Amino acid sequence: MTQKPRETFVLDAVVTLVDSLLGDFDIVELLTDLAEQCAQLLDVDAAGLLLAGPTRHLRLMAATSEESRDLELFQLQADEGPCLDCYVTGQPISVSDLHAEQSRWPQFVAAATEAGFASVHVVPMRAAGIVLGALGLFGTHVGELNDSDLLVAQTLAHIACVALLQEQPSTPATVVPRLQTALADRVVVEQAKGFLHERLDVSMEDTFRLLRRYAHSTDQHLTDVARRLITQPDKRAPIIAAIRELALQS
Repeated sequence: MTQKPRETFVLDAVVTLVDSLLGDFDIVELLTDLAEQCAQLLDVDAAGLLLAGPTRHLRLMAATSEESRDLELFQLQADEGPCLDCYVTGQPISVSDLHAEQSRWPQFVAAATEAGFASVHVVPMRAAGIVLGALGLFGTHVGELNDSDLLVAQTLAHIACVALLQEQPSTPATVVPRLQTALADRVVVEQAKGFLHERLDVSMEDTFRLLRRYAHSTDQHLTDVARRLITQPDKRAPIIAAIRELALQS
């Protein structure tokens, strides 16, 4: 059987993401899908997406693994790293060998190396003349991203911006409320993850995967399911039971 060329997979991913924008989509789910597409399509092993909050401080929006999640959060806590620099300058950053940047980001390089990463590439998310956030791409081996991969990464970052600002004029006054709403949705999902993690004997990463799987299987938005778990105690039991059943099937 002839294997499809890489360009076909890239186009399929872009079309799928754009199709999602034309329907009633969940922003947390779509941006998580987008980060996962980056990890699958590009010569990297993990991805993370940071968005700016109302005070222009970055916050985690999506990550493809616990390692990339922890590393993105470490940058925010240490106030140091390539994703923060990309956000501040609005310029892409590509580091083929993290050890060469030990003096630039000493804490980040140590944390990234401990997590198993050896290279990092970051592209900015822009709209309305401002930078909305940064898309970080993490590799476990030393190496550059070629021009094609960087173009795909920037294209997916643009799609993320479109998702955030859909049906809104792109002005600073409208950008901030949309970012705030998206980040608030992410907080609800994180709360639901923690709630389920306490009740299921699985990792946080698997908890998130099961929550998404349940939302897909019941044709519901991920954020809606998460909010129901957190705010409607009388609706929790059947959701938890169904998710526990999915865990047993895994």
